[in-house]
Amino acid sequence: MTKEVVSTTKAPAAIGPYSQGIVTDSLVFVSGQLPIDPATGVMPEGIKDQARQSLTNVKAILEAAGTSLDKVVKATCFLSDIGYFAEFNEVYAEFFPGQGAPARSAVGVAALPKAAKCEIEVIAVR
Repeated sequence: MTKEVVSTTKAPAAIGPYSQGIVTDSLVFVSGQLPIDPATGVMPEGIKDQARQSLTNVKAILEAAGTSLDKVVKATCFLSDIGYFAEFNEVYAEFFPGQGAPARSAVGVAALPKAAKCEIEVIAVR
């Protein structure tokens, strides 16, 4: 089995000792993406804008790995307040519409790095 690091400037750089993503022979693992705009280093304020930015970052890493959102098989979504669930879902559905959306877990957590409201990680096929 091969293992390659994925890196792109179209998503924020890792803020710790981890890779943006790892590619194996058939799978792509995208590390949790905070809603940081890679061009400015700034996070939007509201949960919808944060969800959109996190998913945009995920998309950029997937594309750098040679795959896409429609190849995502599992998503794990962390919310700093489970009360954001409905608004988060509205944006999530823009990126994963209709039937065939990936398997998913959404978890309320006590806190996220940089006081983000959400963080999203995915596994995709190549």
